[in-house]
Amino acid sequence: MRTPDRVGHVFLPAWRRLLCLLLLLQSMASLSDEPVRKLLVRDGRTLEVIIGVDFDTSEHERLTDWVAYISDALANVFGHWPRHQWEIAITPAAAAGDDPIPWAQIHRNTVDRVDFFIAPRASLEQLKHAWTGYHELAHLLIPYQGWGDSWFSEGLASYYQNLMQARNGVLSEEEAWQSIYDGFSRGRADTEFDGQSLEQVSNTMRVNGGYMRVYWSGAWYFLTIDVLLRRQSEKSISLDTALQKLNNCCADDSLSAIEIARKLDELNGVALFGTLFNQARQSTRVPGFESIFTYLGINVIEGKVQLDTSGPGAALRQQITYLPNLSE
Repeated sequence: MRTPDRVGHVFLPAWRRLLCLLLLLQSMASLSDEPVRKLLVRDGRTLEVIIGVDFDTSEHERLTDWVAYISDALANVFGHWPRHQWEIAITPAAAAGDDPIPWAQIHRNTVDRVDFFIAPRASLEQLKHAWTGYHELAHLLIPYQGWGDSWFSEGLASYYQNLMQARNGVLSEEEAWQSIYDGFSRGRADTEFDGQSLEQVSNTMRVNGGYMRVYWSGAWYFLTIDVLLRRQSEKSISLDTALQKLNNCCADDSLSAIEIARKLDELNGVALFGTLFNQARQSTRVPGFESIFTYLGINVIEGKVQLDTSGPGAALRQQITYLPNLSE
């Protein structure tokens, strides 16, 4: 029978007291009041990963591996990250649900930061397959000032989320085009504000809704631009290379959507981004995408995408979802 060393305390051997102290210190470390910061470096550019205090230390490796994976998908567009310094902050979502990433947002500043709120029990594979990660990172492809004509930035992100997933092996080519088709279908079905210009709907979206109309009208703009650039240049210019030129000159700028469109025309020697910008801005519903799909060899039968395997359009389509030739 153990005797107390003093009232209210049970005597423990020295080795057990030491073990208890070590366990206590480990527990305190896992519940630190400060977020954990990990630095990823690629081609002289740095990404700081900020892991919230509510994650156990055993989860840090999984979260860092996920960030490394999706940030690689972003780097594949230009061959490097768009910014020399940037941050990703990860916090556990308060409510449980089926979505691995129920909420995310981007903060534009001297150092851009992307905030992800993730399901605490989401596996690494679930996070890799969640479209939200790619969508949010795709916003960084342009130096958008963060307000006005949100259809432009949201359309870019909606288009590239599918390309980045396909290029990273998360989606097959057919799955990527199915996802794009499904997005256009959701945009077409969002009819509440049909008859109003995209500019109007976009500028009041946060209050009135119309998200699918806004996002997928913007995606139509960038798909159309990408196809026209590749066709007119015999595949020597693409949306990837056009955005790369913009990044090289203006990554640290803060530009409006129309300023970005005009700069892209100037840098690439075309009169395309600005003209189509005005056309998209004044559209009163999601513009027609059927003729583009037909050229690309994308057939839709009862809502299911089927891809042709031959012809010039099919070759161009395949080029879009494959990793870009960064030597061009």
